[in-house]
Amino acid sequence: MYRESVEPVPPQSASRDVLAIPSTSDQTPELDTVQEPELRLRELSGLTIDELWREANAESVGLGKGELASALLAIGVKCNYGLAPGVGATRSQIGTFWRTLQLRDLALAQSCALGRDVAWRQFLARYREPLTQAAIAITRSAAVGLELADSIYSEMFGLSERDGQRRCPLASYSGRGSLMGFLRATLAQRNAGQHRHANRETPLEVEALVAAPPAPIASLDVLSRLGDSVTTALRSLTAEERFLLSAWFLDRRTLAEIAQLMRVHESTMCRRIKRLTSSLRKSLLRSLRESGMSSQAAEEALGTDPRDLDIDIRKLLQGSAPDAFLQQGEAREVKQV
Repeated sequence: MYRESVEPVPPQSASRDVLAIPSTSDQTPELDTVQEPELRLRELSGLTIDELWREANAESVGLGKGELASALLAIGVKCNYGLAPGVGATRSQIGTFWRTLQLRDLALAQSCALGRDVAWRQFLARYREPLTQAAIAITRSAAVGLELADSIYSEMFGLSERDGQRRCPLASYSGRGSLMGFLRATLAQRNAGQHRHANRETPLEVEALVAAPPAPIASLDVLSRLGDSVTTALRSLTAEERFLLSAWFLDRRTLAEIAQLMRVHESTMCRRIKRLTSSLRKSLLRSLRESGMSSQAAEEALGTDPRDLDIDIRKLLQGSAPDAFLQQGEAREVKQV
């Protein structure tokens, strides 16, 4: 239901300070010289790398304090500390941004990207099985899912090189949501690429609806606004629309199965689901903007992992839809008789 992750701010050099804000008691002054990562982190946020390093449990995955500090600085600059482009960040905002990151996941990903054996052992222990299950869910085939899951390991291990440097996708993980969400995104992108390469008949747009991975946001305020918007939007749908979303996204029914239940052609059902998800997305964007969020912030909010929301999406979709749909089905049967 949500879009694929898109970083809102292009990467910038971490060797320059991007804060151009007046110096006050709560705002950090512009730094003219490059400092050690740990000292720079404290200057910007008032936090010490020791507390963040302990919170990230970085020692258990073999990640040093300086390495974690460098990663946090780069992510902060890249994401503008969770603020809109061009908006200056105060010291407290910077500290809050770093604290809301998934620090343990970030430390694990960074250490894996650096090739640490202890980190890779933890990674495989935690994610091998969930990755396989996610791949099977995306492809809807045990055999194809296992093949898809296996295909990303060489990429994750960073065996590929570019410009003579070892490349590992985990290095781009920002910690703004769960590492599992990031991995699902990687699986979905690889699956979409394989579809394009094989030129299969199944419309890629429909597959993307299933595989579209979330790009989560840790802000409690954003989660609250998004949860309210999702609740309102889903409750405004008709019983049939809720049934379609539930059958496609939650029950993982095929287009053919849903089309048979609805007594329409499979291609018709494909178009109907596509229109429904597009309409729902526009409704959510409108609701988020009306709540006071900027257009860009609303777009970014739609990348949130639905599991991070404090709402029961299944209950919202299936609360009254089955009965209503059953009544519609019975009406059709009576009509035919």
